[in-house]
Amino acid sequence: MTLPHAWSPVPGGIRLRVRVTPRGGRDAVEGIGADTGEAPHLKLRIASAPVDGDANEAVIKVLVKWLGVPKTNINIVGGETMRLKTLMITGDPVQLLHRCQILVAPAAA
Repeated sequence: MTLPHAWSPVPGGIRLRVRVTPRGGRDAVEGIGADTGEAPHLKLRIASAPVDGDANEAVIKVLVKWLGVPKTNINIVGGETMRLKTLMITGDPVQLLHRCQILVAPAAA
């Protein structure tokens, strides 16, 4: 499924596509990106190496802080062992979409 944005509403929350750069020196959200022929994604830089699930844990930690949701509300539903991941964030879809748009607005300018 190709999404017009890095996130889209789904029943009970939002679906979020992220591209992770492991061993990136720090944990941070770096804005929106899109590869040729791919749907847009949220770019994440993670200090952890992709070993024993450390990078996935770091991805969840970054998103917990970025979105202001509990860790239990974030689940990796696709691409667990890949750089391009799909996550399900449970909660009010309207609030989550609004938060995503506000948080990436400075990066888009």
